[in-house]
Amino acid sequence: MKRIILTLVMCLSFSWLFGQTNNFKTVGADEFEEFIADTNVVVLDVRTEAEHAEGFIPGTHYNIDVLEETFTQVATETLPKDKPIALYCRSGNRSKSAARILTENGYQVVELGTGFRGWQSAGKEVAKP
Repeated sequence: MKRIILTLVMCLSFSWLFGQTNNFKTVGADEFEEFIADTNVVVLDVRTEAEHAEGFIPGTHYNIDVLEETFTQVATETLPKDKPIALYCRSGNRSKSAARILTENGYQVVELGTGFRGWQSAGKEVAKP
């Protein structure tokens, strides 16, 4: 019995230490579309300027490239902390990094798990500059 309890405690400890805990919500295209319909939500594109110029989700307020070393500084100086942030990238990888950075800085974040490509695949509207 002690061995089972010890094994369970070790597994839970490793899960806690190495498990990925996100303080942000990842959603699909339909839920993202519903979320950003709220005018209180700030929509952030974390792709490069060149990617953004090819098309973006309508209602996007800001384009701040998460790959730039100044991302955290620019984002925290630009984005309001009293409003939820909905963010996306091309495929959902960079947006998770951006979401972690923003939640660590006190933001409430929802990220589009499938990214802009998933948005397009779902047949959602795309805006052009």
